Amino acid sequence: MKKHDELPIEHPDPLISVLHKTIKIAIRILAVLMVLVIFWGVADVFYVMYKQLMEPPFLLLDLSDIFKTFAAFLAVLIAIEIFQNIVLYLRTDVFPLRLVVATAMMAMARKVIIIDFQFVMPMHMFALASIILALGITYYLLGRNHDETVA
Repeated sequence: MKKHDELPIEHPDPLISVLHKTIKIAIRILAVLMVLVIFWGVADVFYVMYKQLMEPPFLLLDLSDIFKTFAAFLAVLIAIEIFQNIVLYLRTDVFPLRLVVATAMMAMARKVIIIDFQFVMPMHMFALASIILALGITYYLLGRNHDETVA
């Protein structure tokens, strides 16, 4: 990826230069906070697994316990993808749109995996399907556009 100048450090206007530096610092702080969230999420995965395994029947998981564990795992994976978005932005100053769409698709996949079909209305399912379809088409089109610019 080429480096773009959306947030150039050096700018003819001193105020704009200071504001861009401030935004860069804020992005770095977000990256550090996201790492903390990831570690907190990993601890939560351990806690959820421990809690589910220690309840009777011991060392056995039923289907709802497995879904709770999946939800905790996927939440950590989504946090890792968000961290990757932040790092990629810091390295290149380019907003990683395709990676953001992939992260959104993972979040929707998490929603589908943990959804309790007993409490979901059909319109909610149609809305979820529409979002997933729109994200899939967007991801495809972004990839197709990228392939055309590289070739």
